[in-house]
Amino acid sequence: MISRDIQSKFTGSWMLVALAIILLFPLIIGLALLLKSIPLLNNSSLTSLLFSGNWAPNDGVFGFWPFLYSSLYVTILSFIFSAPLCLLAAIYLTEFASDKLIRIMHPVIDILAGIPSVIYGMWGIIVIVPLVGEWLAPLFGITSSGYSILAGGIVLAVMCIPYMLNMLIETFKTIPYGLKEAAFSLGATQWETVKHVLLRKGRPGIISAFGLGMAKAFGETLAVMMVVGNVVQITANPFKAGYPLPALIANNYGEMLSIPLYDSALMFAALILLIVVLLINLIFRYFIIAANQAK
Repeated sequence: MISRDIQSKFTGSWMLVALAIILLFPLIIGLALLLKSIPLLNNSSLTSLLFSGNWAPNDGVFGFWPFLYSSLYVTILSFIFSAPLCLLAAIYLTEFASDKLIRIMHPVIDILAGIPSVIYGMWGIIVIVPLVGEWLAPLFGITSSGYSILAGGIVLAVMCIPYMLNMLIETFKTIPYGLKEAAFSLGATQWETVKHVLLRKGRPGIISAFGLGMAKAFGETLAVMMVVGNVVQITANPFKAGYPLPALIANNYGEMLSIPLYDSALMFAALILLIVVLLINLIFRYFIIAANQAK
């Protein structure tokens, strides 16, 4: 029989190995992408790659700024649309809604989270693209095909809702009811309790949910690619088309690799995507730490 000490050490060792593998995954992925990007980095400066708007692969010119700009634009729009909606919905479901409504909403949220992104993309083509092109754009005196950054932001916002909403609901559920009772005993209304107790105590979880939503939005590919238009340009007009980084990789990998450095350019695009997602998570992690310290 193996002694308990040996069993304990063996169990602890394989769990440590499993944890190390998980922690090394981002480093391994990033290193692999960096190695594949070296030919492009040797050919062009990092500044010109990141901040140039010139995209001419046949001439060996790769400027990623239009793609990075479109990704950030679509992500910010989706965050603006989804974050307030999710926050207010989570407050209502945890503080004001009946138990029957909550029982209905949980399966609905799970279903939304499980729908494939291509279904969201098809819905965007059928509903959102005509809405933007035939209704919203004319309201502002703008002509638009509907395939636009705004359409991508709306579809992406709907896709992010179940993830953000689920995290916010779970955050608010963890707040002790005794704190709310204390606020009520001091004469606070229910809305004042929400503002001064629920939102303050749940601030780290709220920030975490928003960070997860933004990271997911920035890396989403198929649904956005189907409605955003995929035109290489830099525009502040949300009714015009854009071309996010994930769409660039998905549209071109395997089709144009006969062009010199194109393979390396797409790997570099994936590296940019990975780094930006990591930066988003690090920034929101800092906000979470600051919120915990401010309690």
